[in-house]
Amino acid sequence: MTQLSRIRTYLGALGSILLGRNPAGRNLTVFPGDTFIVSYFRSGSTWSRFLFGNLIHEDEAVTFTNMERLVPIIYNQPDRVLRGLPRLLKSHECFDPRYPRVIYIVRDPRDVAVSFYFYNLKVGVIPSGYSMDQFVQRFISAAVVGYADRVGCWEDHVLSWTRLRQGKPGFEFVRYEDLLANPEKELTRLAAAVGIDPTPERIARAVHLSSVSRMQSLEKKQSKDWVVTKGTRQDIPFVREAKAGGWRGKLSPQAVAAIENAWGTTMKEVGYELVTDRELAKS
Repeated sequence: MTQLSRIRTYLGALGSILLGRNPAGRNLTVFPGDTFIVSYFRSGSTWSRFLFGNLIHEDEAVTFTNMERLVPIIYNQPDRVLRGLPRLLKSHECFDPRYPRVIYIVRDPRDVAVSFYFYNLKVGVIPSGYSMDQFVQRFISAAVVGYADRVGCWEDHVLSWTRLRQGKPGFEFVRYEDLLANPEKELTRLAAAVGIDPTPERIARAVHLSSVSRMQSLEKKQSKDWVVTKGTRQDIPFVREAKAGGWRGKLSPQAVAAIENAWGTTMKEVGYELVTDRELAKS
């Protein structure tokens, strides 16, 4: 890069900052009334945006084309825009002491690995035919893609929140698997975090409008318009199986062992049974 090119790049970046065009990200202005849906990547946060968005917004059902307005993510729009939007926000940040209320979603990292693998195929970070075992090693080492690597690995992310916020006011912890198994129960429990009186009718509407089948149908119609999926491979869906335990048919025994050896203590701490423990119990 020539000196002139460097100057142009610097001036362009400076102009974006001064004009407020850069996505907010960790530089987001946080207000006392804010609530954040926080998770590691591919842990059910998009589904949760549908669930909570449909719980809050009774006059407008959440879709992929209005989700950035109704339940915005902090990475797609500048701070000056986010200030004027509803303040239930999605974030993948590791612990941030400024967040006043947090709904933290954790998912079995074996399923996260599979989901993240297919997402990175979809967006072209890894090529077709890339080894799942090789991807798992990168996943464990937080060496997949820059925006994800900067928050650390799955365990780093989980512990940053559970060690520093769990048990304190304004922090709600939920496992993706429990939300999937009984969304009505978990949504009722968590409704107070978003300031909603969880009537059975309101809960039922939110769950119905956030069903996997509806999200899959919307994706087929809107994937070329949604900022996250436009320009990505259309033969790989963003909304895949949306189930727990799918890793059993996707990960090799070596990949499972690698994840469990790396994070087994934390996995058990948040309620996930290890294959190695199950095999020992049988012997």
